[in-house]
Amino acid sequence: MVYRRTPAIQARMDVQRTSILDAAVEQLAEHGYAGCSMAAVATRAGVATGSVYRHFPGKAELVAELFTLLVTREVDAVERAAQAHGTVADRVVEVTDTFANRALKAPRLAYALLAEPVDAPVEEQRLVFRKAFRDIVAAHVAEGVAEGTIPPQDPHITAAAIVGAVAEVMIGPLTSGDPAAVEELRTFTLRALGAAHANDS
Repeated sequence: MVYRRTPAIQARMDVQRTSILDAAVEQLAEHGYAGCSMAAVATRAGVATGSVYRHFPGKAELVAELFTLLVTREVDAVERAAQAHGTVADRVVEVTDTFANRALKAPRLAYALLAEPVDAPVEEQRLVFRKAFRDIVAAHVAEGVAEGTIPPQDPHITAAAIVGAVAEVMIGPLTSGDPAAVEELRTFTLRALGAAHANDS
């Protein structure tokens, strides 16, 4: 006979899994990917290391799921921020500003998401992360091209260039704590879009 978990047992397992993920987020935010071992997460969650392995085959799978959770949170944040602004250029700048400012509030976590060397399953989620932000920017760029407020251009290429620049430029502020580059990102973004007021920013 195949063993089936009772609803009560499954509920306890679900609660434990959530607790492990919460602990892993805290561990990642403080110590990065290198410090996010299964044993360290178990200690922070107050469970045995074997309990973590019951939910996740290994560190890479655990952190890959963390990336999914965290990326969804960040994507939602920049989408909400962009909706509140006027022109296409304003909205795209708001995407980059929101991303950068949120990253600076949790620099170790943001560095882990953006640039820290990781295993292959986590790198796959990192690519999903970039594509999600690219698609947000591309949608606004396409709208601007259609309405004639920015020059004709390939929305996905422009968006990929902006997202790539943000990811690369933010490595400096995340490791140094100096936010000066965020202002330069605004200027770069406007110039990349070909926005009319790029030279005034």
